[in-house]
Order: sequence, then C-alpha cells, then structure tokens
Amino acid sequence: MPQQQTIVITGASDGIGAAAARQLSEHGHRVVVVGRSPEKTAAVASAIDAPSHVADLADLTQVRALAAELLTAYPRIDVLANNAGGIFQQETTVDGFDKTFQVNHLGPFLLTHLLLDRLVESGAKVIQTSSVGHRLFGRIDLDDLGNARAWSANKAYGDGKLANVLMTKELHRRYAEQGLSAAAFHPGGIATNFANDTSSVMRFAYHTPLRHLMTSVETGGSRLVWLAEGTPGVTWQSGEYYERNKPGRVNPQAHDAALARGLWQRSEALLGLEVTGR
Repeated sequence: MPQQQTIVITGASDGIGAAAARQLSEHGHRVVVVGRSPEKTAAVASAIDAPSHVADLADLTQVRALAAELLTAYPRIDVLANNAGGIFQQETTVDGFDKTFQVNHLGPFLLTHLLLDRLVESGAKVIQTSSVGHRLFGRIDLDDLGNARAWSANKAYGDGKLANVLMTKELHRRYAEQGLSAAAFHPGGIATNFANDTSSVMRFAYHTPLRHLMTSVETGGSRLVWLAEGTPGVTWQSGEYYERNKPGRVNPQAHDAALARGLWQRSEALLGLEVTGR
C-alpha cells in the first residue's frame, strides 16, 4: 500500500478527476475534491468520505478564495493535480481573459502560485492534465495569448494545453532543487462530456457513437493516479510529459526554454503578481 498522501484534485466533480479521486481514496490517500458544481462536487466527496471545496477557474476571485481555504485546511499538500480544464466557445471571463485560456492555464497557474510555498515545504508533486491537443493545435504567441487576432476553439484549447506543458517544465526548472516535482500528461480520448460547450470538431467525436471507441474515465483517472503515487526520478521524471504512463511526444515549442520562462513571466504580469526574473 502506498504511503498516505494529501492529494488536491481540481475538476474532481466529474470525469477523470472523479475517477482518480475514487481510486486514490480506495488506496488510502486523503483526497481533497475540488469542483465547479456544488452539487456534483459534494456528491463525489460524500461517496468517498472526503473534504470538498467549490471554485470556478473562470473566476479568479474564486481561485484566490480556494487557495486561502486550502492553506488554512491542509498544513501539508503532497500532490496538487491541476486537472480542471476544457474547450469552450469564445467568451471573455469576468477577469477579462479568454475563457479557454483562463480555465486551462491562468486559473491553475494562479492556484499553484498561491500554494507554492506550501507545495515546496511539502516536497509536493504538481500534476497537470494536458492533452495530445497541445501537439496538434498549440502554437503560443506571447503577444496574443488570448488569440484575439485569429481565435478558434481548437487553437485556444491547444494553446492552453501547451501552456500546461510549458508550465510543467518551468516549475521543474525553478523549483526542482527545492524538492518540488512536476509532470504533465494526456489522459487519453476519454468518454466524458468534454467539448459539450463548443462548436469544435472535437465535439462530434465526444458526442456521437465514436465515443464508444474512447478510453474509459477509470483508465484516464488511473493515469493521474500513476503520477500521484509514483516517485519522481524513479517512476517518472520531473518536467516531462506522459502518455499512457510513458514519455510522450511534445509540440516543438515545449522544448523552448525561453518561451517557458516568458510564459511564466507574462502570466505573472497578467495576474497582477510580482514578475520574477529568475
């Protein structure tokens, strides 16, 4: 039986997040369920006798409140799984950002930033649920992160998931020597309600008979579990991206260390945080 850990999972009210929460709870871990829907979040948490918190990453005020709640409630956080995300119609959030970019990157970035001291103290693992879409559709322009010049659902989603990989690499570069580890992964083409709120062509794969060819949420969840329970440097390598529990092929931009650093600093600036020059 793995050593018990305190594991915070966002997007845990449904899909692979809920599946991973169930599996990790069965393995004896202290799972903290975070979701957008109060009803669904409470239901998942109740089923596994776990604490829960509600926050919508499309509202950064809620992200800040969530971070404060987590810091108060959990003196140690062994794993932060930034699992919440999705692909959406073109929409500007209350914070003034493209919704797809905010939910997939800026929200998780802010949450991680606000928890960073606790994560470093805990020698934590930060897990980012990315997607093969980062390789298929992503092409980040630091001067147009919201894709205002030429927006499409696929491009916005691909950029958000590429940002997950770049953030993983930059977390490793900045904090590995202090004991923090980070990994990104593709859970697979999972049969969920993904892409329901968009006109992307991906919607037709997820909401037609093609979904029966997809991976189950339990399998997708198990890939998050593999990272959460694994040992960095042994089971997996910090700073890397995984598919099917093996190193995956990445978008060429993922190898650009200057881009990773630039995205980190640009994200800090957009969120009104102190911009670090390290």
